[in-house]
Amino acid sequence: MSRGRGRHRFERTGTEPITAYSDIRLRILLSAIFTPLFAAATVAFAIWLGASGPHSSPGRGPLIALTAGCAVLTLAAATDLTILLRRRREARDDEQNRDEAP
Repeated sequence: MSRGRGRHRFERTGTEPITAYSDIRLRILLSAIFTPLFAAATVAFAIWLGASGPHSSPGRGPLIALTAGCAVLTLAAATDLTILLRRRREARDDEQNRDEAP
């Protein structure tokens, strides 16, 4: 494919839409469920890490990795939830402004 030939990087095949949309309600639901779940797991692993001794099983390394992993997932889910709610609110406001326009 040569440069400048079209707007798309790859040729379209099949019947996929040009602009695909994800199911925002499902993403909001999943983010709303998993944000507190990952946050609780982060706290639980952090407490377990604090209570573990030098010869505990699992060792401190795996507990640190689990705590950090859950913290990253909490941050990702919370960020996704925030962005999705903001986009939904902006879309609703735009729709109301279009309805009120003369």
